[in-house]
Amino acid sequence: MSEITKPTIRVGSRKSQLALIQSKHVLELLTQRYEDKSFHLETMTTIGDEVLDRALSQIGEKSLFTRELEVALEHNKVDLVVHSLKDMPTSLPIGMVIGAILEREDPRDAVIMSPKFFECTLATLPTGSVVGTSSLRRAAQLKRHFPHLVIQDIRGNLNTRLRKLDEEGTYAALILATAGVKRMNWESRISEYLNTDVSMYAIGQGALGIECREDDMATRQLLAPFSHAETLLCCVAERAFLRTLEGGCSAPVAVESRFFDDVLYLKGGVWSLDGKRGITQSLDVKLSDIDDVPPAQSYTAVVSSQLSNSRLALAEWLGVSLAGKIVALGGGIILDEAKKETEQRNLVAANVRPSK
Repeated sequence: MSEITKPTIRVGSRKSQLALIQSKHVLELLTQRYEDKSFHLETMTTIGDEVLDRALSQIGEKSLFTRELEVALEHNKVDLVVHSLKDMPTSLPIGMVIGAILEREDPRDAVIMSPKFFECTLATLPTGSVVGTSSLRRAAQLKRHFPHLVIQDIRGNLNTRLRKLDEEGTYAALILATAGVKRMNWESRISEYLNTDVSMYAIGQGALGIECREDDMATRQLLAPFSHAETLLCCVAERAFLRTLEGGCSAPVAVESRFFDDVLYLKGGVWSLDGKRGITQSLDVKLSDIDDVPPAQSYTAVVSSQLSNSRLALAEWLGVSLAGKIVALGGGIILDEAKKETEQRNLVAANVRPSK
């Protein structure tokens, strides 16, 4: 079939270097599998890319890195969108679904040291050293484990943050997602990997999610073969956990999940902003045990033609049940207080910020 007669599938992506690397990876997978189709990349900027003078928790948007892409999807300007799954809200706009979740890269957090402290770990950094992160989740856990460090917000894409680390002299280290660092081919800069006993990771971290229109069955069928079953089940459980807690950028919520021998395991935690209070709990379920499990309605906006509804329902039940355990132990109170404290900080920041 000639290039001219090939139907074109339009793929939406953010413009950042990491987003383009991820989207081009998906484009390559699609092109290799579907030689009878042409795939075209459409790039755009999101509010999370544009507003760089405030912490993510201060912007006040649930879809910081997805909304503009979803508007393009809704108006049929693109056919599918590639996201870092951790950026995707647990409830999508009406008519949108996650048509595929690709196999997860290492979900852990990584430490990137300033060249001045390259031989250090977080534990051996001098007292008062400044560590940069844009995540309340990371900040709370770091404050809990490394009280001798100063945890400070840092914004910008990965290139900008690395430049600030190397050139400005303010930061001794950055905490970034290992997956993003590896995809940028910066693995040699990683000084330390943070295991989950120190820093549990964000919901969906390390996985790519591909969003499409719910009624676009042709695109859903196109995407179905790229879903990785184990990753998808873990991420459905994680997203159900977060959705039940109603957490997000305004509160520290984190997870650890794994799937082995047909058992899905999920650990979740919530913390106060200062890290001094926290509740973690774990739960698992054997996915062949399908009795007495209430049917799930949406599977946190994830669809799959490769997995049975019973397995997806059990994964969602696991996340909901674990969230219930944490709330029963006082986790809801901790989250409510964290959200209120974040709102108060945002008001103070808005009042002191010079008007434009």
